[in-house]
Amino acid sequence: MLHLAAFLLHYLPLAMGHYDICKSWVTTDDGPSWEYYACQPKAMRMKDYVSVRVDPPGITCGDPPERFCTHENPYLCSDECDASNPDLAHPPKLMFDKEDEGLATYWQSVTWSRYPEPLLANITLSWNKSIELTDDIVVTFEYGRPTIMMLEKSLDNGRTWHPYQYYADDCLEAFGMTARRGKELSTSSVNRVICTEEYSRWAGSKKEKNVRFEVRDRFAIFAGQDLRNMDNLYTRLESAKGLKDFFTVTDLRMRLLRPALGGTYVQRENLYKYFYAVSNIEVTGRCKCNLHANLCSFKEGSLQCECEHNTTGQDCGKCKKNFRTRSWRAGSYLPFPNGSPNACSCGNCYGHSNRCSYIDFLNLVTCVSCKHNTRGQHCQHCRLGFYRNGSAELDDENVCIECNCNQIGSMHDRCNETGYCECREGAAGPKCDDCLPDYYWRQGCFPNVCDEELLICQNGGTCYQNQRCICPVGYKGVLCEQSKCDSDDKACTSASSIDLSPTPFLIGALILQLGRLVDF
Repeated sequence: MLHLAAFLLHYLPLAMGHYDICKSWVTTDDGPSWEYYACQPKAMRMKDYVSVRVDPPGITCGDPPERFCTHENPYLCSDECDASNPDLAHPPKLMFDKEDEGLATYWQSVTWSRYPEPLLANITLSWNKSIELTDDIVVTFEYGRPTIMMLEKSLDNGRTWHPYQYYADDCLEAFGMTARRGKELSTSSVNRVICTEEYSRWAGSKKEKNVRFEVRDRFAIFAGQDLRNMDNLYTRLESAKGLKDFFTVTDLRMRLLRPALGGTYVQRENLYKYFYAVSNIEVTGRCKCNLHANLCSFKEGSLQCECEHNTTGQDCGKCKKNFRTRSWRAGSYLPFPNGSPNACSCGNCYGHSNRCSYIDFLNLVTCVSCKHNTRGQHCQHCRLGFYRNGSAELDDENVCIECNCNQIGSMHDRCNETGYCECREGAAGPKCDDCLPDYYWRQGCFPNVCDEELLICQNGGTCYQNQRCICPVGYKGVLCEQSKCDSDDKACTSASSIDLSPTPFLIGALILQLGRLVDF
């Protein structure tokens, strides 16, 4: 009972009555209608919805079977890891299972048998969904916490990674950073990436198992130690640039860089006591729904916001079709207590215009100032010089792609619906930046002068880059087909009969030199 009370007191500030409903049915002078509010899902245990990957391949112990020791009993190596035996295996899923009667089950790495080669392991947690952290991340290690590790985050499903926090027994030596603690940060540095020594030094106690990323201490900078002043926290989340994103992740990755050493140097005579073992990872947060949903469900293998305010998408990140009179906006925590829903309103400009105009004599509504290179009554067509992106929906900002026709090779800068430009004579390719086989490129496409197949340089001439024939002495013409001398030109004939090659002169000089050597 006391445990339950402590649990409720721990989570109450993070879950209490803020933004828990999205709308209510109210009656006004104009009749009944919906009144909308900013809303968000409740915090929950995110490890129940995570997928985990451990790398590099072969870092998990048991294949082949391996014996290991512990720091408490380093010379009694009676424990064994064997992936083929369920009772002796330590696969990654044991970091997230329920442990009965206090019996710890854990993932374990291979031992440091290849020292001094570093023992490195990555543990990657993925949700395929943006989540907002609402409490500390807590990682429980068995048999000692790493002396060096770092926590990384991704906001784009693992495509790019950024440091979240560094951990070391000596921050200056390991990362070149001065050691700090989360509670020492200020309002201007709350989202700073720090290195802490609090969780890496050897304590010699089995109770010292946890490594934390302290979310609550950072929240407390704005909301107070008991997190009762949540209005101030929400105000800062709304106004401070990048603060929301700091507590938002799609993936987390722990990079384990050096195992627990038992408070001493590496003992090379007993390397089987050095390894990593993780029994539990707690991540508490809520689905990020951009303040447009108060429910988040696990459907088809991933979390999905149940969107309100005429929004849609996994994170309620866009307006529904026919509700796009103005661009999509996230909800706002302000003003208190209900915030601003910024609901999508009726229209059909596909999110490419914020304004519509009614044309009286035509009795139609048309979108004004279409953006994202669109045009048309509903911004449903692409501007000249752009074409439709077949893989994008009409409401995608990238629905229109620039033609990029080559200015020299194409007739104009427009292209057809598949992105192909209209080429000048001899030009080819989707953008008219290439030439047909019988043409060459030189600030445009020109017909080949020669090609040594159909257009052959004559009388020993050679073809240079398909552009001209290089003719031998005595010949001229496009294909070296003309002699420079006429048949009745006696001077030209007699001149051509003189052998001007340097070979006879060289032979004569060589014979003369040999004769001198013989006389000598």
